[in-house]
Amino acid sequence: MLQLNNVSRVSSTPQNPKLWLLQSNSLCSQKSITFNSKTSSTEKKKTLGVKCQYYDQQHKNFTTSSRSSPSFAPPAGESAPKLFVGHSIYKGKAALTVEPRSPEFSPLDSGAYKLVKEGFVLLQFAPAAAVRQYDWTRKQVFSLSVTEIGHLGKSEEGKVRKLLKVEPLPDGSGHFFNLSVQNKVLNIDESIYIPVTKAEYTVLTSAFNYILPYLLGWHAYANSIKPDDSSRGNNASPRYGGDHEWNR
Repeated sequence: MLQLNNVSRVSSTPQNPKLWLLQSNSLCSQKSITFNSKTSSTEKKKTLGVKCQYYDQQHKNFTTSSRSSPSFAPPAGESAPKLFVGHSIYKGKAALTVEPRSPEFSPLDSGAYKLVKEGFVLLQFAPAAAVRQYDWTRKQVFSLSVTEIGHLGKSEEGKVRKLLKVEPLPDGSGHFFNLSVQNKVLNIDESIYIPVTKAEYTVLTSAFNYILPYLLGWHAYANSIKPDDSSRGNNASPRYGGDHEWNR
C-alpha cells in the first residue's frame, strides 16, 4: 500500500499547483493528497482523493470468488452440500475402491453434539470380467475402523469370515492386497487379490493419515474451540494440567 501526502503552500497570487502522482503496481485502497491554498488572510484546506481502480477490481473479484468458493462455510440457515469422495485402483485381475464414511453425532439437551459412532473406511474389491471391465455384482466389501487402519486388516469368527492381508511383494515394487471371503451360508469361498505399487500404496496411507481425525470426529471439536476458551485454561495456572491429573 502506498500513501502519498503532499503539502504545498501557494502565494497570494493565484497559480495552478502542479500535482505529481506516483504510480505504483502494488495494491492500494486509497491515495490522498493534501495541499493548502492561501488566499488573503484565511487558509482553506482542500483534499483530493485518488481512487485505485486496480484495487477495487481485485477486491470485487476476491469477494465474488470467496462467496462462490466451496471452501467457505455456507451462510447461516443453509446446510452444507453432501460430498462423495473415494479413490480407485484398477489392475488386470481386480479393482479396488476406497471410500471414507463420516462419523455420527447425536444432539444433546445443552445444544452441543456428542460422537456416537466413529467413521470408517470402506474397501470394495471387484474381480475382472474382461479387459478393463469389472464385475461389481461380485464385489466383496471390507470395512476398516480407525484402529484397524493402523494394521489394515481384521478377521471375524462366525459364518462369514473376511480376511484382508497386506504383504510386500517379493521384488519390493509394492504391496499385495489379498481379500479372502468365506461364507458358509451362501457356500462361497473366494479370494480376490490386487497388486498395489509403491506410489499407489503411498497415496492410500497418506489418505488414511489425513482422514483419521475426521473419522474420530476430532475436526468438529477443533472447529468448536474458541480463543477465549483456550485462554481461560492456559492462563489459570502454568501447572493446571498436572494439578488436574493429580486431583483425580
